[in-house]
Amino acid sequence: MACGTEISQNIDKAVGMVHQAAAAGANIVCLQELYASRYFPQTVNVKHYDLARPLPNESVKVMQKIAADKKLTIIVPVYECARSGINFNTVVIVDADGSIAGKFRKVHIPEGPQYLEKYYFTPGDLGYPVFKTAYASIGTGICWDEWFPEVARILGLKGAEVIFFPSAIGSEPDHPGYSSQDAWETVIRSHGITNGVFVAAVNRVGREEGMEFYGGSFISSPYGNILARADNVSDQVVAAELDLKQIREFRDVFQFYRDRRPDTYSELLKVIID
Repeated sequence: MACGTEISQNIDKAVGMVHQAAAAGANIVCLQELYASRYFPQTVNVKHYDLARPLPNESVKVMQKIAADKKLTIIVPVYECARSGINFNTVVIVDADGSIAGKFRKVHIPEGPQYLEKYYFTPGDLGYPVFKTAYASIGTGICWDEWFPEVARILGLKGAEVIFFPSAIGSEPDHPGYSSQDAWETVIRSHGITNGVFVAAVNRVGREEGMEFYGGSFISSPYGNILARADNVSDQVVAAELDLKQIREFRDVFQFYRDRRPDTYSELLKVIID
């Protein structure tokens, strides 16, 4: 969805879209990265620290009420203030009874033109948890995390059946003629294939200050097939029915986990490989 400047209006819009998803039969709903605000890391501004709130805050509590009422699992991305001077880019997992199943804090923090996130976010300290919700075992990565194969691999090995990637990605200010959308979709679909899991990427749309967000939210299968995809400009609920039996079927054909050789991967633990 597109976000405006008023947090209360963004929350209200998201609430309406979650109700749309529930009416369409959804069991699990994922919102976009930092859903309650515009994408403030485009600039360095100390006042934006005021957007960080301790948990659970209103942007989470409102989703807890809907989750309990509609029997939904909801993935709620927020700007979390853990304590003064320590803020995280976080997703809160709200289960179908309205309880908080846990949270994940974004680990990979980008720094580039108008993606100035290192100023705002401390790298996550919770590892890569998998949550056994009412409907599926799920894992999450947030935006820049979705580009790193290690994240999806760990989540898959820990039992995730669906990996959700809430995102805020769009134009590249220093490469104005380039769109990363094809690469973005390809790498995330590839995570689904190499781990035999379903993946769902959720991206915002609209223009905010100097950036245009390209939407394109999608859901894909362990085989890499696109099950549903949004357009690039509209507020949309993107939904698909997932047959979790496909995970076993796919892994019976492609034995990526059986044939892993972690004993040969020690070089990955080095910052630089000579």
